Order: sequence, then C-alpha cells, then structure tokens
Amino acid sequence: MKRREFIINSGGLFLALPSFASSSKLPYMDQIGIQLYTLRKEINKDLKGTIQAVAKAGYKQVEPYGFPSPQSIQMIKEARKCGMKVNSSHFDWNSVLHPEYKGVLPFKEILSLAGKHKLSHLVIPYLAEGDRRNLDAYKKVSESLNQAAELSSSANIQLAYHNHAFEFKPMEKGKTGYDIFVENFSSKMAFEMDVFWVKLGGVNPISMIKSLKGRISQLHLKDLKKESIIPNFGKVKPDAFDEIGDGMINMEPIMKIAKKTGIKHCHVEQDQSSNPMASIKKSIEFLKSKSS
Repeated sequence: MKRREFIINSGGLFLALPSFASSSKLPYMDQIGIQLYTLRKEINKDLKGTIQAVAKAGYKQVEPYGFPSPQSIQMIKEARKCGMKVNSSHFDWNSVLHPEYKGVLPFKEILSLAGKHKLSHLVIPYLAEGDRRNLDAYKKVSESLNQAAELSSSANIQLAYHNHAFEFKPMEKGKTGYDIFVENFSSKMAFEMDVFWVKLGGVNPISMIKSLKGRISQLHLKDLKKESIIPNFGKVKPDAFDEIGDGMINMEPIMKIAKKTGIKHCHVEQDQSSNPMASIKKSIEFLKSKSS
C-alpha cells in the first residue's frame, strides 16, 4: 500500500484509539499562539490595540506574517510589550524561490533580521501556481528550500513549509506535491502543518503527524465547516473556515499527539471570518474549556 493511501485509509484506526491521557490537561495552553494573518484587517486599522486585545483574550504567543516588513516588526514589539512570546513568523517565499525578482530581499538578510528580532522559526507560507504546476516543479522547490534550510540552520533558525490543500492533489502516477516534499526535504527542513488544509486535502491530520514524527515544527489549528466537501484542491468558500469546536476537526487528540511527537508550537488561525476578533475569542475559550 502506498504511503498516501495508508495515511488516508488508516485515519479511522487512529481516531478509534482512546484519547491520550483524556483526563490530562490539554497541552500547549500555557503557550498557545495565534497566526496574526487572522486579524490582518484589524491590524491595518489599529495594530497596537489589536495586539493588546489578543493578549487579553488569553493568547500566549503570536506568529506574525510578512516579515521583515515594518508592520511585522511592530507586531513583534507590541506583542512582547504585552507579555506574549514571538518565536516564529511567515515571510516572503520569493526570497528563497525567486531571489531574482525585483525588490525581493535576499534570504541572508532576512535571516540576519530574524536573529536580530530573536526569532527561532521562519515559515514559507505559500507556493505560487508556477512553483507547483507539476512534480518536477515541486522537486525544484524542494532543492531551493533545502539550500535555504542549510543557511537557516547555521543561524540557529528552523525553516519550515506551511501547507495548503493543493499539495495533496494527485498528479503524475497518483503522486502528490506533498509526497515530493516528504521524500526530498532534508533533515534541516521542517513542516508547519495546517490541520484545516490537511483535512481538506483528504488526509487525516493525526495520521500525518504520526507519519512525520520529528519533522513537524509547528501546527496551525484551524477548524473546517462540517458540511464541507472533501477533498477540495481548489477554491474554498469563506464560510468553510470555522471557529475551533464548531467544525469537523477534533483538536484535542491532534494537540495531544502533537505534544507526544515533539511539535514545538501550536497557533490558532482562521483565514476568513465576518468578525475575526470574536472568532479568535471563541476558539480560545473552547480550548480553555477542554483544559480545565
């Protein structure tokens, strides 16, 4: 049986097992994070006030986006003023994949700035269509990311790749882009696994975490609307993004197996919401209710 088929077909087996230490406190709550892209509109209007509201809601760390833009650096400063940790940030993937593009900051400079601002993780948040048109394109991306991971490792920074659903779309001979990454990423190149997109791609998140033990550095906790059609490798309706506890993804066993397999950080995220601030409060309150 192929690795992908095993992950998909065995999902029910893992979910049927008893929850890990079901009576124990939910892990990561003393360091629970949020990907600030969730609040991008609010941040554009009132960065300082938004960060303060995040801290008040109970989040312990934040993951900015767009590093090293002036706005992202301000996110870092304001979060730390509020007592929150900042370990990781998303950044412009073109610095690694297309350094020849006009206006793109060299990756070495990004690493230097990341060190200056005391970041321990940097994450490639996306792949443009041209970089994922076929398996050879994915292989080329793997080579570039491995080279960048060598540099980042020398700077004591963990480089990771954040998935969406398109990486799980079967391509030549049924193989996927994610298969290419799993096969070709070096030991210094990690994954930031987004459970929403993994689920939407037709893969069981718990099975994926188990199969990549030691290779996932961080998780994005994001719920998927119960009526969603799976798999879906294309466009996603805005209302498919749900608050944690309202959708089809059971976060408790995911967070427990994540801790058991050594994943460093978990960040709540919700790409779309009519009221993002209310959504992040609802999500963390649900997680808190499972930790009492």
